[in-house]
Amino acid sequence: MKNLRIITAIFFSTIFMSCNTEKSKTNFKMENSNQAELPSDTLTKHLKPFKSELPTIGLLIYEGVLQGEVIATSDVFAKLSKNGEQLFNVITIAQTEKPITTEEGMRFVPDYTFENCPKLTALFVPSGYDMYAHVRNEQMIDFIKKKNEETKYIVSNCAGAQLIGKSGIADGHKIVTYIGGGKQLQKDFPNLKVQNDSLVAFVEDGKFSSSNGNLASYISALNLLEKMTSTEHRKFIESYLYIDVLQNWKK
Repeated sequence: MKNLRIITAIFFSTIFMSCNTEKSKTNFKMENSNQAELPSDTLTKHLKPFKSELPTIGLLIYEGVLQGEVIATSDVFAKLSKNGEQLFNVITIAQTEKPITTEEGMRFVPDYTFENCPKLTALFVPSGYDMYAHVRNEQMIDFIKKKNEETKYIVSNCAGAQLIGKSGIADGHKIVTYIGGGKQLQKDFPNLKVQNDSLVAFVEDGKFSSSNGNLASYISALNLLEKMTSTEHRKFIESYLYIDVLQNWKK
């Protein structure tokens, strides 16, 4: 009799546990189903897909890069058209896929590396306060040389001109760097036609263009944007960015 009670207790315990397990599975499926039905977060819509049919703007980044010069180019090229159309792929490229830290302390995660970077229409080369190691980085210089063979445009801002000078791709062309840096740039790379940086904020010569950097990086980006789209679109982006407010803020 005692054994019968034990067997009966085990039987009902097994049924109870089984029911609870099935209930848990059902709840789990319902929870997952509910999660799947939830709308994506509001930020997802801002993620722009890479469209192979669009021109691709490459932003070179590296440790200690001046983030404003990267952001300026992205600001200009990543905006949609007046009709809400994506006009460009805007990507960042670094030597490795690891996050890089800017001079100002922000961390940027590269979209691509030197090895898997897609074909570029334009390459923007920004600056850093300490260019010594970067100018001597053979992999970076080789990357710039390689991309020069496929791009329609190469743009440098501020001391990014040193990387252009080291690569030799702009020998015989006009170039400008940060204010006060021109004499040393000309000495280091005598084949460049270095412009007077105290008088010239931006210069264009063939496929190459360059600026003093910092906020002048918007000049180089807007100039190229107009070449690749239209005067109307450039003016639209300028209004979007409140460039007129910046120009007249003291008035």
